[in-house]
Amino acid sequence: MVSQVFHELSLVITVAVVTAGIMSLLKQPLIISYILTGILVSQNFFGVVSSSDALALFAHIGAALLLFMVGLSLNPKVVRDVGKAAVITGAGQFLFTFSIGILIATLLGFEPITAAYIAIGLTFSSTIIIMKIVSDRGDLETVYGRISIGFLVVQDLIAAFVLMFLSSTAAGGPSLAMIAVEAVLKGLGLLVSIFLISIYILPKVITFAAKSKEFLLLFSLGWCLALSALFDSMNFSIEIGALLAGVTLSMSPYQLEINTKMKVLRDFFIVLFFIAMGSELQLMHVSEYILPILLFSLIILVGNPIIVMFLMGRLGYTKKNSFFAGLTVAQISEFSLIVISLGITLGHIEQKVLSIMTMVGLITIFGCTYLMLYSNRIYVYLSPYLKFFERKGKKVDEHKYHSRKQYDIIIFGCNRIAYDLIESLKSLKHDFLIVDYNPEIITRVAKEGFDCIYGDVSDPEILSDIDLSSAKMVISTVHDFNTNLILIDESKKANMNGIIITTSYSVEDAIKLYEEGANYVIIPHFLGGHKTATMIEDYGFDIEKFLKYKIEHVEYLHKRRRGYSSHLKDHLEEHR
Repeated sequence: MVSQVFHELSLVITVAVVTAGIMSLLKQPLIISYILTGILVSQNFFGVVSSSDALALFAHIGAALLLFMVGLSLNPKVVRDVGKAAVITGAGQFLFTFSIGILIATLLGFEPITAAYIAIGLTFSSTIIIMKIVSDRGDLETVYGRISIGFLVVQDLIAAFVLMFLSSTAAGGPSLAMIAVEAVLKGLGLLVSIFLISIYILPKVITFAAKSKEFLLLFSLGWCLALSALFDSMNFSIEIGALLAGVTLSMSPYQLEINTKMKVLRDFFIVLFFIAMGSELQLMHVSEYILPILLFSLIILVGNPIIVMFLMGRLGYTKKNSFFAGLTVAQISEFSLIVISLGITLGHIEQKVLSIMTMVGLITIFGCTYLMLYSNRIYVYLSPYLKFFERKGKKVDEHKYHSRKQYDIIIFGCNRIAYDLIESLKSLKHDFLIVDYNPEIITRVAKEGFDCIYGDVSDPEILSDIDLSSAKMVISTVHDFNTNLILIDESKKANMNGIIITTSYSVEDAIKLYEEGANYVIIPHFLGGHKTATMIEDYGFDIEKFLKYKIEHVEYLHKRRRGYSSHLKDHLEEHR
């Protein structure tokens, strides 16, 4: 049995490598390649996977690790700040989508119980997929990223309640009221227990574990899986347990170390999660239900984002954040398929419903992935038409810049590269403005006395608020290629003689940025080697010169570690 599982896993990974390679050549998202791999190795095509339980186990571990690392990036204070918006948008989107879904399903001729199951399946969005995409984009700390995490957790809680209720109906279980009371009591008990442990016990344990890097990794992994298993045994989702495990360690001084160590494990297991998802998809009865599949997919890809944009707009958020948060619910969840499968097992609905929802899942997962991948470009085109979703007056997430002061230099993105630039600009006494999309960083930078503005460089309205025409130099430390293209274009329109400096982690993209008009492109990976080569050329084998530079560098590193503000200490090492 072990040998069989090993051979199957080896073959699955081989197929994944080939599929991912093809997708990379086509410049497509790798998530798509993983799901396609699952479909190819499933019984629908090559039938490679027969040990589905083993693959499902790996998938659960991957889901737990991803949510654990998302939790590591969450500060409880941040969760509190977006709690109201998360609950209202999460619950509101569930109710609206359920109502629309059951209406459309009934009009299409489905029986009431079948229509109800379909409607419930349409309400849930995939926490795993969205957190993977948002994390890869570096947007976990943005306003929309935080709210998205919040309302996805709310959806997971609703999904857990739905699954508990359906399971109880199998053998004439307790009433709905009893299930609700039981779920609330168990949930509160778990939260209180974890809260007390995280305050009085966890700090001492993590300090002891941190004496060894290997033990720190083992403890973090054990803590993640233990809470995941605990929540699963209490009929809550594995994802919620893993997320809370990460949140309890988010305030630890070893948070960055844990995050770094866990990334490799996460990336491997999350690949298996998406492969397992693809392998479980049922593709029967598709041709018979093309119209329902397309209509349900349209509800998810268009209706769900509109619902979230409307709710966030009523809460006072800008259309920019409402739009990005809305895109995160433009797909159905693995919970949707689990609910449908349970309904078939209980005899409530027919097998064909699973086939319909499987195709809706494929269409919406693919569609949502591309919508989020090209969200900046899409927003630029749709921005003028989204004013309906924005409430008049000051927005809760808006930091408009009203000063008429002209700046010599404008810096977009306050990350670790910007740190050195800001220090140099301070000593040169140039007037400069900092623009960043992280509200927490902007708040802290403002407290330090720097001129700053909250905003996203890819937002044309933000750029129109800033006087680029008077800037002698525009610097972008944001590494997103499309964002930098927008900035180059807008800067040149405003001032043809201004100097434009951008950042890229790709040599190919750096060359393209030069071709588009950038005067200099920072490539962080090459800076260290270039600096070392320059030192060798200048110093030769003179150890005295190296020792002198060593003293200066050590002083700089100590200063860097202390940071010129708390936001640099907490965020510059991980931001963007």
